[in-house]
Amino acid sequence: MRMGHAVSARELTLLTDGRVELLGRIMSGSNATFLAEVSCEGDSAWAVYKPEAGERPLVDFDAGLYRRECAAFQLSEALGWGMVPPTVVRTDAPLGVGSLQWFIEGDHQEHYFTLYADAPETHDDLARMALFDYVANNTDRKSGHVLRGTDGRIWGIDHGLCFSAAFKLRTVIWDFAGDPIPDHLLEDIRPLAGAVPAEVAGLLHPAEVAALQRRVQHLLRDMVLPVDHTGMRYPWPLV
Repeated sequence: MRMGHAVSARELTLLTDGRVELLGRIMSGSNATFLAEVSCEGDSAWAVYKPEAGERPLVDFDAGLYRRECAAFQLSEALGWGMVPPTVVRTDAPLGVGSLQWFIEGDHQEHYFTLYADAPETHDDLARMALFDYVANNTDRKSGHVLRGTDGRIWGIDHGLCFSAAFKLRTVIWDFAGDPIPDHLLEDIRPLAGAVPAEVAGLLHPAEVAALQRRVQHLLRDMVLPVDHTGMRYPWPLV
């Protein structure tokens, strides 16, 4: 198995302890999202800050989407996949409590559709992301939420609409539907059928944790990547 990004002490120190300075608003999302600089002891880096105060109210998700952003990172880490940039909850950020995520540098003209069409070497990672999105019940996997970093790694971002207890999967990653799930990935997810790590479960409702376990149990029974029989499980816009 190709291992994902190993989270460094530097990244976690800057995200958890660094001074947060807002650089500007990222206008592409429906919720308030900011580019920030985090700095600590002479070191600095960019991060993406999503405050709870900037969340648009939703009828099907409670306030506190930032917790789901962090839960997605913790799930990726528990699986050993390293597909979600390091993400922490900060209560002392400029606009109040929210998520702070490591900024991924890369060609932001690339996205899922271009990677699938032009970079076949990424297909294993993209298929693994499809599996991750089913486990996390991602309701909003747009093409632009898939990035390739300058180091060639594939990343998934924007996980505020994940982990609903009701099945809400919406994604652009259907090109691998029906493909067998490799044995090593089945072994990676198998522990989740019995217990969800506290780092993930503590950020979710108990019903959401139980639903995550049921989705994993379904995958272990079928052993194939999910198929959309309705043809309607796409987000909008697609990119």
